[in-house]
Amino acid sequence: MTKPLEVARSELILGGQRSGKSRRAELLARDWLAQSPEHQAVLIATAQPWDDEMRERIARHQQDRAQRVPGMRTLEEPLELARAIELQSRPDTLVVVDCLTLWLTNWLMPTDVLKQNEALAHMGRAQAAMLLVAIKKAAGPVLLVGNEIGLGVIPMGRETRAFVDALGRLNQEVAQTCARVTFMAAGLPLTLKDQS
Repeated sequence: MTKPLEVARSELILGGQRSGKSRRAELLARDWLAQSPEHQAVLIATAQPWDDEMRERIARHQQDRAQRVPGMRTLEEPLELARAIELQSRPDTLVVVDCLTLWLTNWLMPTDVLKQNEALAHMGRAQAAMLLVAIKKAAGPVLLVGNEIGLGVIPMGRETRAFVDALGRLNQEVAQTCARVTFMAAGLPLTLKDQS
């Protein structure tokens, strides 16, 4: 039998695609729920079904998550993340946000209003500031899943580079705010920070 994972007050779980970051959040939620019958867990999902492939991906994640952590509720919130954390956070409730990268994408890269990007970017920065406050004020534990996409080649295109920069800044700010930061690679956790 494996030792239960310890849930930190707040944790940022970073990694690349298929690195095991969402699985780690689910395992932490499963162990949190097993600790007490009063414990609850809610996943705040930020993905939006932009196309058929994304709809299939979301459905697959929902099915997999329901099997691995049957007691966790799901709330879909693509934009108002800080408010969702404030509304869901209680001492007995673990909040899992999956994922920060898609949330930032929703603010910075809308597919149908490119000319409004500057206004949306400003709103995204304001939302990021509110997110940091929500993490600090959360009544219960908060786990945030996000992608580390700055380890590869420098992307072509101004908008893509601007997004990589914005995500890097967001990851740094959230990492400074969280008590624990874990980097996932090949399904293995590497603790970058632990003040829990």
